[in-house]
Amino acid sequence: MKTSKLSIRLLWYITPLVILPLLFLGGFTLTNVTNSTQKQADLIMSRFVEQQQQKIFNYIDSFHSTAKLLSTSPVLSDFLANDIRANGNYTRKLGALMDVFASYSEAYPDIISINLVSASGKSDAYYSNNLTTAPKSYPFFNQVLQSNLSKQQFMIQKDDGTTSLYFIQRIYSVDYYLKRPQQLGFIVIHIEPSILNSSILEAPYNNTLNLMLTKDGKILFSSDYNMRGQYISEYELNQVHDLADIGMLSTIELSSIDKIERMIFAVQMPGGYYYVSTIPKGVLYQSGKAISLITGLIVIISVITLPILIFVVVRNLLLNPIELLGAASHRVGDGDLSVHLPAHTNDEVGVLFNDFNHMVNQIRHYQQQLEEYKHHLEDKVESRTQALEAMNSQLELAIGQAEQANQLKSRFLANMSHEIRTPLTAIMGFTEQLLHNDKVANDKQHLSTILRNSKHLLELINNILDLSKIEAEKLAVDLSALNVVQLVHDIESIIQPLAQEKQLTLNIDYQLPLPRTIYSDVTRLKQILINIANNAVKFTENGSVSICVHYLQASQKLEFVIKDTGIGMSEHQIERVFKPFEQADATTTRRFGGTGLGLCISKNLALLLGGDVNLESEVGVGSRVTIRVACQLSDDQPMLEFLTQDSQLIPEKDPLLSFATNSFDANILVAEDNPDNQLLIKLLLQTWGLEPDIASNGAQAVEMALVNDYQLIIMDMQMPVMGGLEATKMLRHAAYDGPIIALTANVMNHDIGTYLEAGCDKALAKPIDKDALENVLVSYLHLEKDNQNKWDSLLKSEKFQQIADNYLANLPTYLEEVKALQHCDDWEALRGIAHSVKGSSGCFNFDEIYHSAAALEENLKSNNKVPRDELVNDLIAAIEQAISDKVT
Repeated sequence: MKTSKLSIRLLWYITPLVILPLLFLGGFTLTNVTNSTQKQADLIMSRFVEQQQQKIFNYIDSFHSTAKLLSTSPVLSDFLANDIRANGNYTRKLGALMDVFASYSEAYPDIISINLVSASGKSDAYYSNNLTTAPKSYPFFNQVLQSNLSKQQFMIQKDDGTTSLYFIQRIYSVDYYLKRPQQLGFIVIHIEPSILNSSILEAPYNNTLNLMLTKDGKILFSSDYNMRGQYISEYELNQVHDLADIGMLSTIELSSIDKIERMIFAVQMPGGYYYVSTIPKGVLYQSGKAISLITGLIVIISVITLPILIFVVVRNLLLNPIELLGAASHRVGDGDLSVHLPAHTNDEVGVLFNDFNHMVNQIRHYQQQLEEYKHHLEDKVESRTQALEAMNSQLELAIGQAEQANQLKSRFLANMSHEIRTPLTAIMGFTEQLLHNDKVANDKQHLSTILRNSKHLLELINNILDLSKIEAEKLAVDLSALNVVQLVHDIESIIQPLAQEKQLTLNIDYQLPLPRTIYSDVTRLKQILINIANNAVKFTENGSVSICVHYLQASQKLEFVIKDTGIGMSEHQIERVFKPFEQADATTTRRFGGTGLGLCISKNLALLLGGDVNLESEVGVGSRVTIRVACQLSDDQPMLEFLTQDSQLIPEKDPLLSFATNSFDANILVAEDNPDNQLLIKLLLQTWGLEPDIASNGAQAVEMALVNDYQLIIMDMQMPVMGGLEATKMLRHAAYDGPIIALTANVMNHDIGTYLEAGCDKALAKPIDKDALENVLVSYLHLEKDNQNKWDSLLKSEKFQQIADNYLANLPTYLEEVKALQHCDDWEALRGIAHSVKGSSGCFNFDEIYHSAAALEENLKSNNKVPRDELVNDLIAAIEQAISDKVT
């Protein structure tokens, strides 16, 4: 085979281009593998040490924060009051302080003891989880007294080699009028450093030795337990100090430990301590030597074989096809279009051959088309002209739609501006009148106007938010059992006043049979019905509005038909009203107001509830709106129960809500930082007879909840010092098992899910809704009412009446004993009889005997002899009256 000039030139280029880079790469690899290994080790060691440093920093900071929080505890401040021993409250306040210390020790298992030390070094209050006594002194206490720092920590090594941590927090008086607060003492927290012990034992490499040194070279912690308590030399300590300053991996020999040359990485910790991680240098570079030998062998083999192999491959894959392609191109240039290259492989050369064949075919094809174009050029021009005209028509239509959308946006903004400014004007005007005019009359009417306009403004905002959720497909459906008659009754109670105000007749028509209970979202269904019924009243000047309810057996859906005799709509207007931000026309907006969101939201909500909303209307006659919803949105719900008689159409009275009208008796904590909200919540709770305790932040709430017994906690989620989320988690961690109600303005589903996951039982939205708050109180405080009902049932039972009769039969015996003891002046025995009679008579509802016995017992305890005989006679008279009532 003839060798071409291109082959020879290719060989001259390939040889140096392959050999020289390989030689350079091999030399570079052999000379720099050690540096690469060291850099990799430097990176791994630095990341490891930094992670351990950050872990220890976080660990120390957490206990500094705990000591700080403990030093500001109201219970501690109360204990340190100057007159604590004088007023006799020392034991009670010491017990309360011990409860706080115990709660912190349970929350943080690493805490060994908590000690309240006076400024002179004396232990005033000491708590230990292992029941040890308070130490007489601390080896670092003089250093604490000489320092001006408010918080410090110390690591003290014991004789057995273990090390403990001590966190010290100064306690100052809360008298802020002093130029310099008075120092009252110190909080000393003794910690078992579990995190330090675990971080020392972790290692990025085998044979790694981790150390923690004091500033004088003493080993406090070591992955080799036998080295704890030893000292390194001063020279080695200076080297460690220098390495900590530069933050790099370096080689030194720690003769105090062993004679092995080590790679060391060191960082400085708070308080002058050093964290040191070391690895023997020989272990580190052992893998690098093997890499160097393998690299050299690969370079030698590659230098010999690669040039030959590359030349052979390039010759077969590239040079031969190029020669074939060149000959074919020459023939095409001469006008021979019958050339066809043979099929080749599927690589780029094969693609090039195929493209060449395709090019030749296209040339032949274009020559034929050129002849056809000469005959059909006029037809082509006309067809293109028609296409351009069609594109222009589409462009004009798009421009028109864009202009319509812009007008729609402007109209919506104008409507929303009017709708929002109208209630705001009333709210601001009447509020200014109430604030600045002391003689204004009908203040309740003004407040009612302010409340009504505020609710209207809130409804506007909720409609916009609902539409945003619907368009984002994030509106959730909350399924629950729903009483149909009660639902219609609720709608009637809302729409009836609106109809009466316009002198309209509201008719409710139940078409039996109807399901007693369906399973749907009661809030969303009410929203649909109120929106549409409210529109019917709004757009009706004279006549009536009717709501008809019936059950569709074929589709198993509940249908509501709302008809009115209002202004009606044309077919063109009907097509517009279900679009967002649109009403029937501009005249409707100016006359009746509104945002144009109600029907759009109602239709989308009905679709979510498994139904739809349809509208039929005639101008000047009225409208008919049909709402259908599914009775059951899932197959796992119970069978429907149907109402078949008119007597069953009376709404059932909710026993829980009837109980809600009574007063509650419970100890409640409210955590809220805003003073206005504090006052509002307190006023609301006072309407049910509740006097809540108030906490201004999460930290205070935790302190108060751990000390007091609360049946319910209302927790705001965003507060200073400590938020409600953190406070809830801390309370649950401290084993508080009472209900916690989240109070928040963030009522999105993922926000509520976060609060419930943190330990809250329920979430209440801001602004606070009185009915929602009442339902929460009923749900979580109704147990006491249930217990009272059970007690009333017990009092009426036949068994209890039999026991009461037996007690009444024994009253003459008690009467004789009382008279005998009075006669012999045995007052001590008489006090015991009075106590026994008081307890038993109270259980069986003999109130006169109970009060007389209680007064006599109290008198005998105080040794007041003046009214003693009179009180005994009162008790005798009460017993005789009870016996007489039985006889009659």
